[in-house]
Amino acid sequence: MKLLRVGPPGAERPALLDQDGTLRDLSALVDDIDGSLLADASALDRVRAAAGAGVLPALDATGLRVGPPVGRIGKVVCIGLNYHGHAAETGQATPAEPVVFLKAADTVVGPDDTVLVPRGSVKTDWEVELAVVIGRTARYLETDEEALAHVAGYAVAHDVSEREFQIERGGTWDKGKNCETFNPLGPWLVTADEVPDPQALGLRLRVNGELKQDGHTSDQIFPVAEVVRYVSRFMTLYPGDVINTGTPAGVAMGQPEPKPYLRPGDVVELEVDGLGRQRQELKSA
Repeated sequence: MKLLRVGPPGAERPALLDQDGTLRDLSALVDDIDGSLLADASALDRVRAAAGAGVLPALDATGLRVGPPVGRIGKVVCIGLNYHGHAAETGQATPAEPVVFLKAADTVVGPDDTVLVPRGSVKTDWEVELAVVIGRTARYLETDEEALAHVAGYAVAHDVSEREFQIERGGTWDKGKNCETFNPLGPWLVTADEVPDPQALGLRLRVNGELKQDGHTSDQIFPVAEVVRYVSRFMTLYPGDVINTGTPAGVAMGQPEPKPYLRPGDVVELEVDGLGRQRQELKSA
């Protein structure tokens, strides 16, 4: 299934995109697309049955904003330097273990919402990523099979980053990762049954129409299953939590000088195979 949330910020309603591309209203069946729903197999089965029976009312998508596909996210866990190509372009050694950092849940916005360039920023960068959405509470997982069984689905994420704040201003990466609007997510949460192999997905990102990133999840240093299993050793993952699994080569930081960092007025478009597309215009904070 392709689950999504539509409507104004803070007032999104649950919806489903059916096989014909028609937007369907889920409001009569579920309150929201969130951790409570994703952990409730019977509720998800009711949604599948209603979709299959063709009884869900259609929504007019004209002018309708698409919000983040998951509401009330507890935390966003991010994996840094998780593609061989990206590690190489930034001149860093391949990590021996996953590099883990956090983004605040309030950085999450809709897939086509405005991204704000922070005040004083000169190095705002792009990063297309595969996002994993957790569907069952995960603690100390032992095997890759266990890890994938705890995944509810997948989405497109844009891990926007301010490199000066991240690298040159002291402390941890958090300052360059948690600026407002720095995690567009969606458009859809595609349930795990429709993504049989998360290591078989292409990722692409364009800036002002120019292709900048053209990667593939097969280049991940730590595959999705290993990432979920590893993270569960250090923190409890709850239904509705999101893991951004890293970005392929092609970010601005990895380009020759003068590096083409983002500016107000730029338009970024990104996609992951089967998971939909995003489009953001950048404006000044």
